[in-house]
Amino acid sequence: MSRFSQTDPELTHRLTRRGMLGVAAGTTAAALLGAAAPAATAAPDTASAAAMASGSRGHGHGRPVLPPGRLGIQLYSLRDKVSTLGFAPVFAELEKYGYDEVEFAGYTQGSAGPITLAQLKRLARNHGLNPIGSHVGYYSDDPGAYTFAQNLTKVLDDAQALGLKHIGTASGPFRYGSTVDAWKRAAEEFNTYGAAARARGMKFYQHNHSEEFSFATDNPKVRLYDVLLAETDPDLVFLEMDIFWAYSGQFRFSKRPDGSAAPFEPLDYVLKQPHRYPLFHVKDGVSDPSNQYGYDMVDVGDGDIDYKRFISAVTKLRGQRFAHHWQAEHDNPTDSLTFARRSSKHLHSLREKC
Repeated sequence: MSRFSQTDPELTHRLTRRGMLGVAAGTTAAALLGAAAPAATAAPDTASAAAMASGSRGHGHGRPVLPPGRLGIQLYSLRDKVSTLGFAPVFAELEKYGYDEVEFAGYTQGSAGPITLAQLKRLARNHGLNPIGSHVGYYSDDPGAYTFAQNLTKVLDDAQALGLKHIGTASGPFRYGSTVDAWKRAAEEFNTYGAAARARGMKFYQHNHSEEFSFATDNPKVRLYDVLLAETDPDLVFLEMDIFWAYSGQFRFSKRPDGSAAPFEPLDYVLKQPHRYPLFHVKDGVSDPSNQYGYDMVDVGDGDIDYKRFISAVTKLRGQRFAHHWQAEHDNPTDSLTFARRSSKHLHSLREKC
């Protein structure tokens, strides 16, 4: 029995099933998608599919940088295909591409028709995909809105029905403004959501954009992200670092409003408190100083963010190789299935030096 099968039997089951059904799933998905799928997403030959299923993806030698069973995708990247085709064909493609997990951005199929949470959970598991997390709004002016602030119990009920281990928000803690006290107040609410999630056996998390790394308007020496980390309980509130937006934040906010230097390295936040970062968004960008955000977003592997370095640094920490989940994402891919396929291929190809 392998080392990780002893500690994660569910992961072992998914990898074993992937080895048995990977080729058949790819063929089924191609039939379901038909003309809707681009030529680039055609099923691989049997040898290639078998290699993906067995975990021997990529080229070169050395241990894979990406731990087995830990590659997911944020379904927001595939929202166009989910709304037109439904979850079933999309999940079949993701299984073929070697994904292990999915992170939700809503539980409906749009124009593809209704689906229950029980059906959605079963469908994901049938394709060897572990529902790992979901993004839900933080607050709204509408008292009936599906957000943590307005409908916490319903949000957690649904997450529990799907078997999620994490439930979070991609909303920044700007509800009360950009002052230190405003973020302390938001942090108190996040602690409340975290306690409620922990009571259900889940972790509450917040996903960053670049603005979280800006400075407090009432104290420009204080970075707001540092307030969030300091004022939230590390046992209740966790972080999903969107690596692209973190490096965009580095580009935008390495100087204070007065022009004084305030450099930071996103990876250092993780290395200092790795237990607070169970989830990551793996999103790539080409450096572009003319862009206000510092990067032009591209498919994973086509950009300048060194994911071999970043992922290796995290997974090489003692006891951390299987402690994190890596979700590929692109906000507006040219073709979402091509993005998913190419991103998985690139990440699985990364190898550590022998």
